[in-house]
Amino acid sequence: MAGGRRGPGRPQLSRSMPPPPLHAANIANSSGGNNGQTSSIRHRGSNSSSSSCIQPTTLITIAPINHPTFPRLPPSRNMVFEFSVVLYLLTALCMQYINIYKTTFWIPTYPASYTLNFHLMDPYLFFFIVMILVRRLVWCFVRDTYANVQTVTLGYFLVLALKVILVVIMSISLVWCLWKMVQSNSPLNLLFLAYPLVSYLLLYGLTIEVNDALIPVAAGTKPKAAEAFASNREIPWNGSPIWLPRHKCSDSPQDVRFEADVMKVDFNSRMKTVLFNSMVCAYYVGFVPICFLQPHMYLDLWWSCLLIAFVWVNSFVLFGAHFLPPRYCDALHRCSLHLGKWQRVDHSNNSPQHPWSESTVWPQGVLVRHNKALYKASGLRNVAVPSDSSYARFYFMFNQLMRMLNLFLVLELIVVIIELY
Repeated sequence: MAGGRRGPGRPQLSRSMPPPPLHAANIANSSGGNNGQTSSIRHRGSNSSSSSCIQPTTLITIAPINHPTFPRLPPSRNMVFEFSVVLYLLTALCMQYINIYKTTFWIPTYPASYTLNFHLMDPYLFFFIVMILVRRLVWCFVRDTYANVQTVTLGYFLVLALKVILVVIMSISLVWCLWKMVQSNSPLNLLFLAYPLVSYLLLYGLTIEVNDALIPVAAGTKPKAAEAFASNREIPWNGSPIWLPRHKCSDSPQDVRFEADVMKVDFNSRMKTVLFNSMVCAYYVGFVPICFLQPHMYLDLWWSCLLIAFVWVNSFVLFGAHFLPPRYCDALHRCSLHLGKWQRVDHSNNSPQHPWSESTVWPQGVLVRHNKALYKASGLRNVAVPSDSSYARFYFMFNQLMRMLNLFLVLELIVVIIELY
């Protein structure tokens, strides 16, 4: 009838009242009843007793995150790793000395028959560099050998005496070589030897063991968040076993963000250690011998610079593979999937929008407003702060499990291709 009252018809879809996102409490309830299957949300205005009449458009589905089982790979022992690094660095150091002090002994008119100009080498500089390169191996032996002793025996005291003697000999040798170099070299050349020490003081301060406070677990930490980290002594890094963050699937956005924050600090500390040690290796193996070269000597600068680059890349891959084992990368990957990512979009989008809430798990594709900006959810589950760029970088680095391992592989392939060329 014209002008009459309209009867009940199909429910109209309103842009101002879109289906709400999934709350953390609803995730726990739905995951317990559905055995980890997909979770859905009802409209706030819908009646709970009429669940059979809910329209499909009033439900938001969040896909579950299924983590693949990662194979257990045996971790590399610290002493074996440090010994292999020392062998590689000593080989590279000898190659640099051969490149610098080589002779043309095969020419008949050459006055000498030896292959290297040994009389031009500074033996104190050579031994000083060798002791710098083996410092990590010695420190690993001093720290890890008989570290946890339950019963004190005669062997323990013998090893302890050996540690003291070894440290004293290395300290006296370093001071003696440095004193001899002061007498025969200019102060500018000696300043080159102190550059890594200055970098160490700027990065770590007056600390010897850089791993003690790597992941501090505060006393006031929430119990649920603290359960996400367990002591794992199967994958040590840089020497001693420490607290290794291990992922724990959680439906609480606060716990996921706390886990991501701790893993960010841990990863940054490990990368700082990797970059510093690889820089020290390339600096003392390739650059320092060039700085102490006599002015009248000829130097093939191109090959010397290539050797420095090769040592830096190879050292970076060696330390990176040791400090960032595959199981550790898998934990970072799982955390990034639960963290999610936000992509900023323009305000001209006419899709339904929600005010962002820190206690809500947002599904993929939803639009939220945060700090006068509009963001679109890109992950399967999204609990990150939209305006925090560190969360976006964390997701970009680890949303693909093999990204870090592929980076190491690409660097080694580049080195091999350049060497073959």
